[in-house]
Amino acid sequence: MAIPFFKEMRIGGYLIKQKLLGRKRYPLVLMLEPLFRCNLACVGCGKIDYPDAILNRRMTAQECWDAADECGAPMVAIPGGEPLIHKEIGEIVRGLVARKKFVSLCTNALLLEKKLDLFEPSPYLFFSVHLDGLKEHHDKAVSQKGVFDRAVSAIKAAKARGFTVNVNATIFDGHPAEEIAKFLDLTVELGVGVSMSPGYAYERAPDQEHFLNRTKTKKLFRDVFAMGKGKKWNFMHSGLFLDFLAGNQEYECTPWGMPARNIFGWQKPCYLLGEGYAKTFKELMDTTDWETYGTGKYEKCADCMAHCGYEPTAATAAINNPLKAMWVSLRGVRTTGPMAPEIDMSKQRPAQYIFSAEVQKRLSEIRKDEAAAAQEKAARKASTAA
Repeated sequence: MAIPFFKEMRIGGYLIKQKLLGRKRYPLVLMLEPLFRCNLACVGCGKIDYPDAILNRRMTAQECWDAADECGAPMVAIPGGEPLIHKEIGEIVRGLVARKKFVSLCTNALLLEKKLDLFEPSPYLFFSVHLDGLKEHHDKAVSQKGVFDRAVSAIKAAKARGFTVNVNATIFDGHPAEEIAKFLDLTVELGVGVSMSPGYAYERAPDQEHFLNRTKTKKLFRDVFAMGKGKKWNFMHSGLFLDFLAGNQEYECTPWGMPARNIFGWQKPCYLLGEGYAKTFKELMDTTDWETYGTGKYEKCADCMAHCGYEPTAATAAINNPLKAMWVSLRGVRTTGPMAPEIDMSKQRPAQYIFSAEVQKRLSEIRKDEAAAAQEKAARKASTAA
């Protein structure tokens, strides 16, 4: 586990506090999406398939800070869309750092070098650059040539300016373990930490053919980890989450561990699934039927092994069983032998498809807001003229 000690202690203290307070459900990381607009259109992305009226919406800086205060999680990850498109992103990050939140700014890095002046190096700020693999693989994954080279250039520029930089990789079916291992070697050469997660099977993603199922995920990560013996790959994950990816732990997901706040409100139930919204974080926690989501419970969750649902589970497991966590940390992830039993899928409820209805509902709200604003503007103009 290569998470910086200062950050590790702060988050560990937060987890122990929640346990002592007897809280059953609590957030670990706020997934803050201030916009959906992106400057790439990756084939595995299910986040940018919205009409322009929605893609043009932004959360204000105050809304972002209010969400962080309301949620109370010690970390804030800012994915998107591409957050560097947001004109107030520098102000948003400064406000979160001032609140002593650990901020992971997720970016494809196309704008990073140009916008570095918006930020100041801080132990609370991390750039998390999206890299899905080596040059050829990454450029294919993001459907644009040259993106890998620009991302690597931005990583070097950010590090030269004193920023902490990690990379995050989404892993899909068909990505050979040998190539993933070479990619991880590259992250060592670049001097950056790395997080990896199997891609979630977004129902709206253009490419539906290359999402991993759970069996393939476990086999692939075992093969990768076996190649990493003796190497110094710097994973930004807990040891137990990596052990889970290799099939050695049977975990249920913790969907409330990384709650998502975006332009629509608080997304039910998690960052990956959008099945309605709550106006407040409390409403999200109180009104979501959490027991109906997760692998073995809901068809859309069947193959999910993503970090946003299972890293909080692994973190809780480490607090509840520190000796096991220490054992995995010292011995490394087991890459041979029997795997933990798979969760029973026979009783999962069928998927519900409500994306189109939600989009129409949000478009209707946007049109009402715009009409009200136009009326208010006209009334002010008439009053001034009188």
